[in-house]
Amino acid sequence: MNKVIRIGTRDSELALWQAKTVQAALENLGHKTELLPVKSTGDLNLDQPLYEMGITGIFTKTLDIAMLTGKIDVAVHSMKDVPTALPKGIVEAAVLKRANSIDVLIHKGLDFLDAGGVIATGSLRRKAQWLNKYPSHTCVDLRGNVNTRMQKLKDSDWNGAIFAAAGLERINLTPENSLDLDWMLPAPAQGAMLVVAMEKDSGTREVLKALNHRESEICVHIERDFLQVLEGGCTAPIGALATIEGNEITFKGALFSLDGKKKISVERKIAIKDAPNFGKECALKVLNNGGSVLMEEIKKVLN
Repeated sequence: MNKVIRIGTRDSELALWQAKTVQAALENLGHKTELLPVKSTGDLNLDQPLYEMGITGIFTKTLDIAMLTGKIDVAVHSMKDVPTALPKGIVEAAVLKRANSIDVLIHKGLDFLDAGGVIATGSLRRKAQWLNKYPSHTCVDLRGNVNTRMQKLKDSDWNGAIFAAAGLERINLTPENSLDLDWMLPAPAQGAMLVVAMEKDSGTREVLKALNHRESEICVHIERDFLQVLEGGCTAPIGALATIEGNEITFKGALFSLDGKKKISVERKIAIKDAPNFGKECALKVLNNGGSVLMEEIKKVLN
């Protein structure tokens, strides 16, 4: 393929790191590339909580438009930010090998854990799980890219803030005062990078196949199927993690109430060959176990 592959990305440090990783991989395969950074609505509006902005696609919309209007050939995303239903004409082209999927707490000392404290996060999922474990604590909203959020934490009197480990590790920002939250279920596809392309652009899609990591793809699709069936277009506190060991997939997923007091979870193991529809089956188990009623309660509050 002789054409220059135009790579669209958000312009935050983390997004640029991700896009440059894809760019380097493509250039190592002998392809010419060009990086085209853009600002997303989610980056420009830092005053409004994400769930009030109609979070679905808030970080991907600008790049979707650039792709649909022919300004870029591919876009690189943190997969957890990508809506489970892509715009018509845009398709998944590659899931890169997944990085660390867990959340971490960046803190100013851990004495507050038993005494009660204030934790910052812009994520309903993180907030619900934190309050589920620490019901006496308070959660405050925190927005912005990784660097902005880290600075806001430094400038505040909060006890800590929750970040995705992968984002901090990718741009070497993990401070010493960090605590792995291995008990917290990550966002579906957290730690994975997704490259999307136009469905009709078979040449670019063929090139991108070389970047796809099959095991990561299987796991994140199970998690995203779980999310799609549960939420039905509504933002909700949902965590999910699928892992592969040998020929077996282990899945853990849960839906929480907004205040963290209710938790409906599922944990199952299956053979890799049974992966199709597994995420949906796990979601239906949650819905049938009280999840449908809980989702209706969540929608009433958020809509």
